[in-house]
Amino acid sequence: MRHLPCLRFLRATELRIILVVLVLGFGLSHSTVAESPNPDRFGLRVYIFNIASRAESGRAPKHPSDMPDFLAGSGQADLFESSEPHAFQFTFSCTAGMTASAGYVTFPARWKKPGKTLEVLLPQRGKPDSMEPCDLQVEFVPDLAYFWKNGALAAGPPAPLVDWMKKHRFDPENGSEEPMLLPGDSADTDPFRAPE
Repeated sequence: MRHLPCLRFLRATELRIILVVLVLGFGLSHSTVAESPNPDRFGLRVYIFNIASRAESGRAPKHPSDMPDFLAGSGQADLFESSEPHAFQFTFSCTAGMTASAGYVTFPARWKKPGKTLEVLLPQRGKPDSMEPCDLQVEFVPDLAYFWKNGALAAGPPAPLVDWMKKHRFDPENGSEEPMLLPGDSADTDPFRAPE
């Protein structure tokens, strides 16, 4: 009988610990779900041609090994909307690692503020299956699309690109992200093949 008060205390402590673990576990799993955006809700696609970025911190580093809080910079890209590319320049400040498109890779996007802010999903570093949102402040280049020509970034009317896209069945906005290569195609005639 003497040990009963001690057992009652341990049981109450164990119950508190279990309750705390459950609450924290639910909170972490809930925040993880909330932070993982659903790519199906991002119906537009962005092809990033180039970026210039720098690491920044919102506070003064206390130690030389402190990691920066975010990346900030600018770049040039095409937005695929209504199966047509639209050239735009952008600035960004993101915690996600910003990278230019490799090959024919496009990134899911949606309008946060139409005509001004695009929310783009970028792969998390070290987690290729996880995506992280990043806001791009956009400024469209009217009636133009970007493309690669002779190893350099060029801009021109979107009509020839739209024709190339139809001919090669390249429509990233609708799930066709790998163009059908035709006889006679080369890296010089491919508007989305970056210089090596």
